[in-house]
Parts: sequence; structure tokens; C-alpha cells
Amino acid sequence: MSFELVESRALDLANKPYVAPDKESLPEWMKNLTYDQYRDIRFDPEKALWADDKIAFRVMFFHPGYLFREPVAINEFTDTHRQRVRLAEAFFNYGSLIKNHGELPSDGGFAGFRLHAPLNGADYYDELAVFQGASYWRALGKNQRYGISARGVAVDTGAEGVPEEFPSFREFWLKKPVDGENYATILALLDGPSYSGAYSFNVQPGDDTIMNVKAVLFARKEVKRLGIAPMSSMFWFGENSRRKFDDFRPEVHDSDGLAIRMGTGERVWRPITNDTGNLEFSFFEMEKCEGFGLLQRDRRFNAYEDGEAAYHQRPSLWIEPTSDWGSGSVMLMEIPTGNELADNTVAMWQPAKTPKAGERVEFSYKQHWTMAEDPSQAGGHVVATRTGVHEWQADQRTMIVEFEGNNLVGEDGKMPEAFVQPTGEAAEKIKIQGIAVQPMPEGRLRLAFQIAPVEEGVKLAAVGPVELRCALKRGDDFLSETWVYRINP
Repeated sequence: MSFELVESRALDLANKPYVAPDKESLPEWMKNLTYDQYRDIRFDPEKALWADDKIAFRVMFFHPGYLFREPVAINEFTDTHRQRVRLAEAFFNYGSLIKNHGELPSDGGFAGFRLHAPLNGADYYDELAVFQGASYWRALGKNQRYGISARGVAVDTGAEGVPEEFPSFREFWLKKPVDGENYATILALLDGPSYSGAYSFNVQPGDDTIMNVKAVLFARKEVKRLGIAPMSSMFWFGENSRRKFDDFRPEVHDSDGLAIRMGTGERVWRPITNDTGNLEFSFFEMEKCEGFGLLQRDRRFNAYEDGEAAYHQRPSLWIEPTSDWGSGSVMLMEIPTGNELADNTVAMWQPAKTPKAGERVEFSYKQHWTMAEDPSQAGGHVVATRTGVHEWQADQRTMIVEFEGNNLVGEDGKMPEAFVQPTGEAAEKIKIQGIAVQPMPEGRLRLAFQIAPVEEGVKLAAVGPVELRCALKRGDDFLSETWVYRINP
């Protein structure tokens, strides 16, 4: 078994009309499972793949049914053999909520699988990664809790006038590790209306779990928007939110901002928002991308006060290209939400040129599932964004941006300078005033400024959306990443 064989399969699919998986092929009892009933079907850990072998990984499988109706074929392989893993009742324990389950289809697939490894201790095989649903997967590093999700490819995500497509991994091949190997290898075949593809995953567990991803896509047709290395996360509200909700927690989110490292050397931080009630897009164009990701920077428990959801332990996902992606843009899509139940934030790389029908696209990248506040290595980085309007200054909005990092304060104790700039269509309609940089507890530096209308008598709300940029500098040297923000004042 090899990546080249999967690529050959993907090319063969691309040369044929797309055939959607049969979602009605499952027996009625599987299709009619409720949420609670589906959760009451549990894999027997003693039946895990490789459970009897003294190696660093084990695999458990998800039962088909409920929402997961597309059968996924799973295979095991070594350097000399490969075999199909068959769906069998013996893999599962059926709980009391499953009173009368029928037979399993003899040629049925699974709903996905999860990879286990001794992540947090030597004596227990923790969940390391889960592949389930369309082309989605999630992974964990040490002492992390599931949050953000990745997927193989995004097709027409947020594109105007066309529905989004969700290609799916149709088949997986799991390579049995040899004794002493500290990584797992997974091959996958993807198929969808517009793209088929081959994927390779090299998974290395640790404090940061590293996943090396290689992909080849074949375009059946040209689409409006192709997203490479896409990820989805949840942001309901944070310290920057003006839209308030009746909730006991100060913040609720899996990620609080988008970080970008451009080929020019500039580092960008864009806090996520959920204030306008509208679908929002931001595009960051560049000739070369050195990295991007949705990060959870606030790691304090008291920022969330949620011992069950443990948002302070949700991983950030940082993408590091390992091939030449060419020019393009990082896209951020923010979907309004009134709860924490669904992912409403998407980030991805959009190539400058969308592939034509028949084209082959190859790319690779490294995923870092990390707790690091600053995987972009910006040095000085943003740790909080706050905003407010005083009743006695109704047409002046205060913006607060807090930074952390080494060498922000000079050896002589001198504060860095502030760079603040309005951009976009409203740039000439507002003025920046009251700029100040001051030290704060815990080693933070606070940059404060106010925005106000240039024209007297004009209300700030009438200016419309305002785009802002700021950073800390000393002379011509920038000491921090660039904070970028859009606010409706």
C-alpha cells in the first residue's frame, strides 16, 4: 500500500462522473437511532486494533447510524500485507437504550475511527485523533481537550450564489506501526462532486501533537472558492464582545483570534468577533504564507469559569506550509451565533488561482495542535482586546489592546512607541486620538486610543465599519505583531 496507489484511485474517480454515497443503504434501525441511543453504542477497548501488540498506538471504530450514514471503508496494512477491517457486532457494547438492534450489513463500513496513544501517561491509551464525518478530523496534544476541527478541503465555503460542498473521506488505510515507532501513518481517499483526492497523515503525539499532511487533489470542475488546510472553530463571546448574552461565564470560545505569519515577515493578529449579527469575511492577501491558524490565547481558567467545558484547555491549530503554496490569501469567515453549540468560525488558505477542470493540485503542510500562546513566533503578541464608550463621550470609542512578550520595554525602562492606523473606506472619516502605552500587571503593556468622527456633529455610528491596525515599535523596528480589527462603532 502506498500514497501513489491512493492517488491513482483518486485520479480514476476524477475521470468518472461523481457518484454520491448511498445514505439510505443502512438498515432502518441504524438510521432511526436517536442522539442518546447512538451514544449508548460503545466500542469495546479490548477489541481495539493492535490492542494485543506492544506498540504505541491503538485504533477504535465508530458505529454507523444516526447522523453518520455514509459508510467509510477502513483497512489495515503493513509493508507486506493489507486487509479490510470488517464491521462486526463483536466490536461494540450496546447499552440499555438499544433494546432491539437488527443485524449489521455484511459489507457495511464504519462511521470513522479514533486513534489512541499513551499521551498523558505511560499506562493509558488516550484519545489522540478522531476522523469522523465528511473530511473532518480533530487531534489533541498533552493535557488538551477537544475543540477546533480540521478538514481535508473546503469547497465554495461562503461563496456567493452556490452551496458549499462537503467532500468526504471514503476509505482509510491504517499502517500498523512497528515496535519503537513514535508516529502513526494514515492514508485516505477523498471524493466529492468537484474534487477527488489522496491524503497522507503522519501523526506524532506529544506536548504539541504534530500532524504532517500531504494531499493531491484532482478537479472535476472549476469552483468559485477552494480552501486549503481549512479549520472550523467556535466563538460565542469574549472580552472584546459588545454583544452581551445572559451567561454566567466571562468568555465562551474555542478560539479567540486568527494569527498569520506572512512571507514578508509581518505577523498579524485578528481577534474574532460575533457582534454584528451578520456574516463577515476578512481576506489577508500575500505572495507567500509562512503560517496561519485559529488560536486560543487566553489560558487562564478564570477567563472562562467553566470546569466542564474547560475552554482554557482547548488546543490552538497552527498551520505551517511545507510546500510552495504560491500567492493567495488567508480567509476568515465569522458566522453570527447565539450559543456555543456549533462551529461558527472558519479559516483557510485560498489560492490566488482556482484550479481548472482536470487540473492536479498538490500541497503539504504541518499541523501543530498546541497550547502555545504564540506559535507564530511574533515575539510581542496581543493577549486581549477591549472596547467601550463612556456615557459622557458618546461619539468617542476607546480601544484597548494588550501585549505580552520579551524586549517590549527598553533596557532603560522606556515604553515602546505606538503605531495606530485606520484603513479601508472609513479611514478618512475618523481620527485617532489619546494614544498611550502603559505597563500593566503580569508584565502586560496596554495600548489605548480613541476613535472619533473627523467631521463635527457626525455620530460615530454613522461612519460605518472601521478597519484598524496597531502595533508596538521602537524607531523603525516593530516589536510586536500587527493587531488588525474591524468594528462597527
